[in-house]
Amino acid sequence: MINLKAQYLRIKPEIDEAISSVLNSTQFIKGPIVKEFEQNLANYLDVNHVISCANGTDALQIALMSLNLSPGDEVIVPSFTYVATAEVIALLGLEPVMVDVDVETFNVIPENILEAITSKTKVIIPVHLFGQSCEMKKIMTIANEHELYVIEDNAQAIGSDYQNSDGSINKTGTLGHIGCTSFFPSKNLGCYGDGGALFSNDEILSKKIRMIANHGQNKKYHHEIVGCNSRLDSIQAAVLNVKLKYLDEYNSVRFNRAEYYTSQLRNLDYCITPKLNKFSSHVFHQYTMQIKDGKRNNLQKYLSDFDIPSAIYYPIPLYKQNAYKTSDTTIHHKNTEYLCGSVLSLPIDSEITYEQQDKIIEHLKAYR
Repeated sequence: MINLKAQYLRIKPEIDEAISSVLNSTQFIKGPIVKEFEQNLANYLDVNHVISCANGTDALQIALMSLNLSPGDEVIVPSFTYVATAEVIALLGLEPVMVDVDVETFNVIPENILEAITSKTKVIIPVHLFGQSCEMKKIMTIANEHELYVIEDNAQAIGSDYQNSDGSINKTGTLGHIGCTSFFPSKNLGCYGDGGALFSNDEILSKKIRMIANHGQNKKYHHEIVGCNSRLDSIQAAVLNVKLKYLDEYNSVRFNRAEYYTSQLRNLDYCITPKLNKFSSHVFHQYTMQIKDGKRNNLQKYLSDFDIPSAIYYPIPLYKQNAYKTSDTTIHHKNTEYLCGSVLSLPIDSEITYEQQDKIIEHLKAYR
């Protein structure tokens, strides 16, 4: 689905030098490059604090751990997303409350969030799915009115711009109380292993988050709170520090390639191309179409026969996963279930060429 080799070769001298510098320093854990990357990412996002960690799932878990929640507290999440969003909630003894998403943008519907709020609700986790923002103004208004925390799952939308009603711009991940991201290799900003980070403008929360990620200590061998061991190693930080300089370029190429797909595919009668919302840019972590009339699986096999990769993100609603099934068998989210049966993502990354896209488009146009 993505060409990590080509991306590496294009910036190979810088990457090799950065990794070699860490190897020569032998400061593999908490080396100075980690702090440097955190500051550079904070500057890019225009946020006060960035705390790196071991992976994106840890970032979500640490964010929840920082909020003084109690077992049984409810956390609202979309039912159409990757499992990690609900997984960390369950791991902490909290209750994931799943709500339906918008069928056109794939993102959570604010009105559904509002309807799901109870006296036990403490947190909302909007997921900026596939590369564009949720309606954060409405979500933050709901959160403020009900005194709820907002944790943005920004793993798929880093670099996306959210436009406020006054025309000002914020990066996604910086609009809620805490933002989280993953640096999994396939992400728009990906490392060469696992990695993640949390963002916040809240001084007190950020200090606590940093402590939690480091065994609950802010001074060696003085453990003030229960924490965990979640660190971004120096080699991954060095890789990310190089790639951060190219993030806007990577995202721009992804957007242009997505526009090319759409220009060529929008008139096909069996698919619906992605919709762009009006309040944020789209960084196209995935180019995800909807395939009509139950043809999705057949189309995927057809593409595979011509060695064209594709992927289904995501085939099963969270509330139908065995790990998260409840006794309430009446749960039926129309949009989520439709999307799980119809979405198909095409290859897109910063290295894909128009010639490669033309091959894919040719076969899609020939499909009957």
